Amino acid sequence: MPLKPTPLKRMIFFIIADFLLFVFSFYLSYQLRFNFRVPQNFMESFYHLFLFNASIKILFMYIFRVYHVSWRYFGLHETKNILKAIFIGESLFIALLLIFYQGFFARSIAIIDLIVSFVLVGALRISKRLFIEQKKSSFFGKKTLIIGANTRAVNLIKSFLNKEINYEPVAIVDDNKSMIGSYIFDIKIEDVADTEKIIKKLHIESAVIAKEFPPEELDKLFERLKKAGISDIKLAKILGEKKEEKLQDISIEDLLARKPKDLDIKKIKKFIKGKTVLVTGAGGSIGSEIVRQCIRFEAEKLILIDNSEFNLYKITEELKDKPIVAKLISVTDKELLEKCFKNYKPDIVIHAAAYKHVHLVEENVEEAIKNNILGTKNCIDLSIKYEAKKFVLISTDKAVRPTNVMGATKRVCELYAQNIKSQKCEIVSVRFGNVLGSSGSVIPKFKEQIEKNQPLTVTHPEITRYFMLIPEACQLVLQAAAIARKNEIFILDMGKPVKIVDLAKKMLKIYGKEHLGIKFIGLRPGEKLYEELLIDESDKKTIYNSIFIAKQTFYDIEKLNKDIEELLKTENKIEKLKEIVPEFNHNANHKS
Repeated sequence: MPLKPTPLKRMIFFIIADFLLFVFSFYLSYQLRFNFRVPQNFMESFYHLFLFNASIKILFMYIFRVYHVSWRYFGLHETKNILKAIFIGESLFIALLLIFYQGFFARSIAIIDLIVSFVLVGALRISKRLFIEQKKSSFFGKKTLIIGANTRAVNLIKSFLNKEINYEPVAIVDDNKSMIGSYIFDIKIEDVADTEKIIKKLHIESAVIAKEFPPEELDKLFERLKKAGISDIKLAKILGEKKEEKLQDISIEDLLARKPKDLDIKKIKKFIKGKTVLVTGAGGSIGSEIVRQCIRFEAEKLILIDNSEFNLYKITEELKDKPIVAKLISVTDKELLEKCFKNYKPDIVIHAAAYKHVHLVEENVEEAIKNNILGTKNCIDLSIKYEAKKFVLISTDKAVRPTNVMGATKRVCELYAQNIKSQKCEIVSVRFGNVLGSSGSVIPKFKEQIEKNQPLTVTHPEITRYFMLIPEACQLVLQAAAIARKNEIFILDMGKPVKIVDLAKKMLKIYGKEHLGIKFIGLRPGEKLYEELLIDESDKKTIYNSIFIAKQTFYDIEKLNKDIEELLKTENKIEKLKEIVPEFNHNANHKS
């Protein structure tokens, strides 16, 4: 369509419009300089110079990319660029006249022209913005409350006014007393304490949270908004490498996530940067995030090992332009694994590969023992043999006084890591609880049930778990590994445990599906009501409040090797596991 706007058409329009405005401005500057009685000899110089004057300003407007901006996005940044372009153009114009022009010209004309042309060109562009804001009264989006008076709120209101998002901002609240009573785009900023009253008075239907809140405060705010009848609650988030602002529905992760306050990014970067890092289970939820963090912290090369073709494919597709090598290997295949160690000589080995789903492990004990224990042993032995500087075992809270086979196998792995003669390799285990959104965890399961309009299934009214976001947990793993010395077990502080039934209720409330209800199905084999992170109270603090060191458990390594061999061969694997891990109280019959 010939009238359809395009970037090229917009650029041509503005170049022609600016050229005419610059010519008019130059002419008006002559008239103003001589009080509208321009001498003939000076008027002749106008005819000699107006084309050159307009052209040189057009050139600098192009250099400063003024013609690449749509006028609906015209703002302070673009205004500054116009001023720079006109100022530099006018300055160069005067300099060239002083050197080359012999005719009559008053330098004050250029100063007047600078001011007039800036006003005219700026006015042309701001006219569209004024027109958009004049149409504000005809905007029929959802009446929206913005929480937080800040730059993010300003950008949101611009998007609303430009009709990029179907919301009509009618009120802003904030707890900053100095802001209350002032205005953003003619919208008054009011006290956050009056939120419920404002919602009722203005018949507000939705809320956008433009301010950062800790999870506990965000949870309280969410409850207040829900109580006031607001079901559409969004968070304004900054996402991606380009730091783009996006509106997202509030999620259970936003309300539960416990972000550690003492992440030492410099320490992690120093640990990872320039190293060759081998990650097992690299396609899993934990392993893949470890890989992403290693990329972020500038690992020189990453060796990705996984026995799942699909998982390995997903992470390699995501990072295909990064320095990665993907190997489809099971950690139980020592021969293939050794070739990998021999070829790449990793500096750091992070062992995330494990069978971790409690009920599946209960039904596949032999394979779980082989994968979890033998696989870990292979990785540790090869790390020592090929002189990796650091080996990191990803462990679990289920290894503490285990009641299931999965926890018992991970405890055996911890014992091996603590007692093996590690020579030049520093071996560390890092133990933590549930992470939000990991594969097979309760939150994805609840989301799926909500989408299918099914009641949420919870095993027991009292069951509790720890939760942390996967990126933060993985960063803490790397931080613990960075400060670790030989044969230590580190425990990550996961915050307060959460009742799963409370989590389920909250998710139903977020999705507006309280009517689906909750169904209790009973504990599954091996499942505990409460998970623990420490074996006893003798844990030691580190320099970081989020990381502790567990008391070392000594186990003769020769005996342990012999016990593991017997475990792999014996028919009665549960009894042998109990022999190796005396605190293993196998809960196979749905009892706490």
